[in-house]
Amino acid sequence: MNKSITKFPATLVLEDGTVFKGISIGKMGTTTGEICFNTGMTGYQEVFTDPSYFGQILVQTNVHIGNYGIHTDEIESESIKISGLVCKDFNVPYSRKQADSTVQDYFALNNVVGITGIDTRELVLHVRSKGAMNAIISSEEKTVDELLAELKSVPSMAGLELSSQVSTKETYYMGNEATAVKRVAVLDLGVKKNILRNLVNRGCYLAVFNGKTSFDEMMKFKPDGFMISNGPGDPATMEYAVDTVRAILDKNVPLFGICLGHQMLAEANGLKTYKMHNGHRGLNHPVKNIITGVCEITSQNHGFAVKAEDIEKHPDVEITHINLNDNTIEGIRLKSRKAFSVQYHPEAAPGPHDSNYLFDDFVKLMN
Repeated sequence: MNKSITKFPATLVLEDGTVFKGISIGKMGTTTGEICFNTGMTGYQEVFTDPSYFGQILVQTNVHIGNYGIHTDEIESESIKISGLVCKDFNVPYSRKQADSTVQDYFALNNVVGITGIDTRELVLHVRSKGAMNAIISSEEKTVDELLAELKSVPSMAGLELSSQVSTKETYYMGNEATAVKRVAVLDLGVKKNILRNLVNRGCYLAVFNGKTSFDEMMKFKPDGFMISNGPGDPATMEYAVDTVRAILDKNVPLFGICLGHQMLAEANGLKTYKMHNGHRGLNHPVKNIITGVCEITSQNHGFAVKAEDIEKHPDVEITHINLNDNTIEGIRLKSRKAFSVQYHPEAAPGPHDSNYLFDDFVKLMN
């Protein structure tokens, strides 16, 4: 186990020219992506492996990252999905006996480039003010001008289709087919493992399909319902998934969408999405279920949202959840179809369990 890191210098440059100097972590090299920040106090390993972060450089606002090490079982996909990490203190020694490795060894194994030792408070305040933008981290001998020139070739997240890069290549199955109460076809747009666990724990047998699988192909599984998963990128670029959702709605097969899946349900009904100034990423976002009047503390990770004005004009779509910080749309359902969705993450991992009831609602809908 490596108990420390060699202090090689690293540089973080934002596309507006802002520069931060720090210490290299993970693999030596250069990485690019859209910079975003997560305000969660724990669960860094689950966050690193969340496919929805694909193509993004992550800033963790919690001061200490790595202090409880890495545990093999605490992953949401098979590899780290963030493009790079920015943090204040990168702790290599860990205190948890159950841990399998240090976060440094984990990053090196996954070829992740990062930077530590910078004022993340200053960085987050800047991003909150200026909005999401592309960034570059480098521990190589490159000038700021060279890094800015390299950064100019990085495409904006707006208009970027990324889901197909993280979706499963082959169909796989989870649960016990012999004892299952329901069969669920999962359209994998970048699914988190805990979504699948929540369904299996409720007696569902799952077939997890590549995001570009046709409706007819998935129907061969004879599902009782469809889960449309979370994932990365701009939802407006994913007509292939929107077409699939429309086909599901045409047959009125029960459907539950989470995060990107929520946006796919919206797009399938003619509702437009937009890129947010910063997005929502953290474990303590307050959401109100306006059907029941109950408020939930939720786990969130999204940079796009559904336009509220489009929903208000739609005769068949009603709002079910709103964000209490900024009144953005957090959930919808169709009046004439067995379909609903939420923008946040009811499976959490990490995060609170307030929203687990949505999986129960989905099972009831299939009944």
